[in-house]
Amino acid sequence: MPWIKVCENSPYFKTENNKSWTPVGQNDAITWPDFQSLFGRHDFSHTERHMAFLAKHGVTCIRMMMEYCQTQHRYLENPVGRFQPNMVRFWDDMFALCEKYSIRLLITPFDTFWMARRWRYHPYNKRLGGPCASKYQWLSSPDMIAASKNRFTFFIERWGGSGVLFGWDLWNEIDPKHAGKDLLLLNNYICEISIHIRQTEMRLYHKSHLQTVSVFAPTLQAHQMTDVIFKHPLLDFASIHMYQKSSIDYPSNAYAAACATAEIVKASILDIEDNRPFLDSEHGPITYFSKNKKGLAETFDDKYFLYMQWAHLSSGAAGGGMRWPYRHPHTLTHGMRRAQLNMARFTELIDWKHFKRRAINSQIKSSKTINVLGCADANQAVLWLVSPENCKGKERQDAVVIFELSVYGLSPGNYQIHFWDTQTGHLEMICKTIADENLEIDYKLSDNVAIAISRV
Repeated sequence: MPWIKVCENSPYFKTENNKSWTPVGQNDAITWPDFQSLFGRHDFSHTERHMAFLAKHGVTCIRMMMEYCQTQHRYLENPVGRFQPNMVRFWDDMFALCEKYSIRLLITPFDTFWMARRWRYHPYNKRLGGPCASKYQWLSSPDMIAASKNRFTFFIERWGGSGVLFGWDLWNEIDPKHAGKDLLLLNNYICEISIHIRQTEMRLYHKSHLQTVSVFAPTLQAHQMTDVIFKHPLLDFASIHMYQKSSIDYPSNAYAAACATAEIVKASILDIEDNRPFLDSEHGPITYFSKNKKGLAETFDDKYFLYMQWAHLSSGAAGGGMRWPYRHPHTLTHGMRRAQLNMARFTELIDWKHFKRRAINSQIKSSKTINVLGCADANQAVLWLVSPENCKGKERQDAVVIFELSVYGLSPGNYQIHFWDTQTGHLEMICKTIADENLEIDYKLSDNVAIAISRV
């Protein structure tokens, strides 16, 4: 599989053989239902059927941690520096299946949530012979950083030559509290690990995979980490974990979650200030799941997922974001898989390699009470039209309306417009029109539609 790169002329991704590539996927883990049977090869065929199912539903990327330590039986190293044969075989099989079904991996080194909660059991704990005395020194201890480099080196030497690897998330939800609340030490960690990875990859393969570092959105805001997350010169794309109190964390209507998503994406893109892509690599109803010990009702959750996905893409982010399931069982629903396939098909309508998008919500005028999210450059645009809901999530009653839209900012010329039903994944119609000072759209369409506009 060819490696993934950032486009030279747009904030999106492409393969090294110059084909557009969009991350469509979710978070998964070694111990979760879809992959637990691969460990120890308990049921290899089950995992292979699942990978075939993902590929059939447009999934191109999975975000996974090198280990998942909710229990004490999935450590990658134990003791530190001794890589466990069952885990190595798991990753051998995982990379082979990903290669077969053209699915890539975004890899991060530690499961920091359970690692923090169960630190007294973790092999990296100094009390057990590890390199680090306290979880508050994970990102500042020289011995911890050296051990982390060794972990990356092992992964790079064994699997790093593969195009299956989309990129490295250098630390899951990086946080100043793990570096003595010192942002400078946080920055030093990123520099040390980033340089080590690139030097190792260049030595072995003469090229390097993309890098990012993720952050929990409330932590980003509380500690003013904009420069570290969005502007660090050694990182290739920006990534946050898109959680917002109430609207996203504990949703009561999908529309509010979509609006919150759009605002976070737009604010993040403004903070970036250069051509690097932006990607939400984790989101979901975390507070609802934690408080109620169950997932959202499936019908509502499918809608919430779909709305979050399209708000993410239409506001200028790459792909639809990566859900953390927060369900029992801990997997995505079939409705969510259909939504992923619908979006994957839609992405084929835009030339992402040359799409220098900007948010254009203020440059779209609608004749109806409907929310229009969009991004565009001089020659292309992506719009998503969705009706507002009341506080109970009830949509308006008329299922078909006349949309009269005016889109400003496109260059004069001939345009082709694709209308896409985001709920069924069907192309409703294609038309051509001419734009002068603005592009006028006046068509009868069903609600919840995405529009791809491209200059002919």
